[in-house]
Amino acid sequence: MLAWSDLPEQRLAEGGPLGALLARVVPAGARVLLAGPHDPALLDRLAHAEVTCLLRSHPDGVALAERGARVVVGGPTGLPTGEHWDVVVAAAGPDAVESVEGPRLGWEGVLARLADAVAPGGTLLLRVGNPLGVHRLVATTPWYADRADSAWSVGGVLDTGRPANPEQARVRLAGVGLRAGACFAAYPDPNAPTVLVAADELDRRPTSALFDAVLHGACAGGFAGAAVLQDPARLAVDALHAGLGSALAPGWLLLAHRPDPQPSPLAEVGALPVALAQTGPPGVGVVEVVDGPDGWRWRATGGSARPAPAPFATREVAHRDAAALDGPVPEGRLLRTLLLDACLRRDLDTLRHLLRGYAGWLAGRADADGRLDGANALAGTDNVVVTDAGTPDGVPAFAVLDPSWRASTPLDVDVALARSLWRFAAALLTGGYAHPWTSTLDVAGLTVVLGGLAGRDLSRETVDGAVEAEAAITAALRGLDADGRVRLADELRGVTPTDPPAGPRSYQQLREAWVRQREEMTRLAALLKWTEELLTSRERALRRADATINLLSGSLSYRVGRLAITPARLAKRGARAAKRRATAALSQRRPREEQQ
Repeated sequence: MLAWSDLPEQRLAEGGPLGALLARVVPAGARVLLAGPHDPALLDRLAHAEVTCLLRSHPDGVALAERGARVVVGGPTGLPTGEHWDVVVAAAGPDAVESVEGPRLGWEGVLARLADAVAPGGTLLLRVGNPLGVHRLVATTPWYADRADSAWSVGGVLDTGRPANPEQARVRLAGVGLRAGACFAAYPDPNAPTVLVAADELDRRPTSALFDAVLHGACAGGFAGAAVLQDPARLAVDALHAGLGSALAPGWLLLAHRPDPQPSPLAEVGALPVALAQTGPPGVGVVEVVDGPDGWRWRATGGSARPAPAPFATREVAHRDAAALDGPVPEGRLLRTLLLDACLRRDLDTLRHLLRGYAGWLAGRADADGRLDGANALAGTDNVVVTDAGTPDGVPAFAVLDPSWRASTPLDVDVALARSLWRFAAALLTGGYAHPWTSTLDVAGLTVVLGGLAGRDLSRETVDGAVEAEAAITAALRGLDADGRVRLADELRGVTPTDPPAGPRSYQQLREAWVRQREEMTRLAALLKWTEELLTSRERALRRADATINLLSGSLSYRVGRLAITPARLAKRGARAAKRRATAALSQRRPREEQQ
């Protein structure tokens, strides 16, 4: 294809989670075939191996050849006959390998050709798209109406020639002589996933706080600013809790191996991570979660993301430290999820129990001056796990999920609590969630109410300080200058319950925001009407009182009373004048007597 390019527009640092996975799968000295368009950053990540790129686009082949890679252009039929590779990577799917300018092999035909290229004891990494993935369920355009230049053929569940789930893919792999192994669910975009999670673990632990936070963050960031039918982050988390986190993944990455009676050391693959996630902003590379003897543990593959102090002073307020990701991953449920569930069920007892425990947990980590620093200062409801083990007196136990988010300057414990509750209140109100409080509460008012449930008397001044702290922290993590911080603070102070939530432009949530605005306008119109009726009734009462006064002022009794009162008023006025004259004369006489 002489005038076509397949290279992905979205690029992740060091190839993202896929690059980190390949670094584990590909041993040193292995021969690797990158079949289809991949991020050129993978070539740097696979510098320890001998890489061949199989492409259908001539311009892409020229670009990668200039980087020093061996390139084969022409689709699957261009592969040298009889040549084999230790690892074959088809992370873009078989469809992206086949050229329209050559013989059409179809999905199964391309898979068979790639499987033949796998050496005995070798590995195939294959991407399988999900026709019912989250990305398709929230898309504003149906999959069957795609008329883009790249969509010369549109595949879906109607096409029986390609698998629609991992089980069908395993059957196809077995049919070409490969034994399927690990499977990773890819979120939020199958073309450039920022999160890879072991599919069996997703199905086994639907209430995991780690998966809750990872899927929510991936979908919220991956669809930021995009027009969607509904919130993909909420859909992904709901699918997780329903045990469908793997079934509704936008795609899957499957590892398959060709059996070898005499396995080579190159065929040995160590234990694979439970999850790989691309961080940012600020990014600290790809963060892995590995399974060890004592449970899951964090492991960061990048360096520290602590920014330099210059040129903006706001960058010193908070930072992200990759070195902090070296401990165990706490098990339990995410506090945000538990609070949302209690709000939807109007369970005030559970809300009070959780919030008081959370506030007490924060206070217990404050210093003698009542200030929090490090990860504790930024331990919001979306980064705190309610662990499975509680205290003997029934108080829930809490732990920080991701300790890499750290405050560089200490925060007062009430400000830190108010900041966390304000973030939750803003998400609760702008997200349109049902809750047990009056609909006339604004974000700051709901924050004060939540503080009361937590046993803390938070004033609106404290909430204002928490919003300023949120603006400073967010500006520091995003690398904003002073003007950007001021604009961000104005935006945060202006958040109202009728605003749509930040993130993807969800038609469903935009409609809910419109409904809330209509209800607010109806309430304000009713209030205005009541005020007008009140003013009208008061005006009528004043008119009646004025008429009564005018009527009384013309009566005989009023005139007689006025004639009786007038002499008394004149006498009283004369007495006051005489008293003032006598006082003045006495004050003038005293200085003369003192001189004599």
